[in-house]
Amino acid sequence: MQLRKSQKLLFIGDSITDCERQRPDGEGLFGALGKGYVSLVDALLQAVYPDLGIRVVNMGSSGNTVVDLEARWQEDVLDRKPDWLSVMVGTNDVWRQYDTPFITDWHVYADKYETTLRSLVERTKPHVGNIVLMTPFYLESNERDAMRSTMDEYGAIVKRIAEEYGTMFVDTQAAFNVVLKDLYSATLAWDRVHPTQAGHAVLARAFLNAVGFEWNRG
Repeated sequence: MQLRKSQKLLFIGDSITDCERQRPDGEGLFGALGKGYVSLVDALLQAVYPDLGIRVVNMGSSGNTVVDLEARWQEDVLDRKPDWLSVMVGTNDVWRQYDTPFITDWHVYADKYETTLRSLVERTKPHVGNIVLMTPFYLESNERDAMRSTMDEYGAIVKRIAEEYGTMFVDTQAAFNVVLKDLYSATLAWDRVHPTQAGHAVLARAFLNAVGFEWNRG
């Protein structure tokens, strides 16, 4: 596995990352990491790699767009000096275009999304050795659905930036698509966005696979 002993792994994103994590710092005891994929990643790292002592931090914040991440980036990412940073954002950037179509001030269109995310990666690379970019996703198996189509567009932006800057990349939509072959969308997320525990397990598995987690480690 690519994570090394005593490294700090910080996750940042929106409500899918947040999942009721502790404030102001999402780490420590009593469910501080929330109830989602971040807590599952931490649990599996402790169970399978207890010797590494990986420190996991959850700085997700419900409702955030990439613009909101930019506003808190210094304090919530750079000042914390992580060895690894995982970024998953874009759901609200897209969703607000569909659930509040007339409140355009809340929309983050593709060009702004790409410019802002690229700027954050460029700003962070000199300080954080390992960056993982995870795509936003929409749990809708019909690829012609308007919001699913837009979310795929934003996912393609994440992939392009990852390739441009040589960061690690996790295609969460592709991971969910495998499961959606057998399960109806609402089984994994009633609103197509906020996953059940099974959905969070899909995210945790996709992230851990990307960093070389050995599931059968003795």
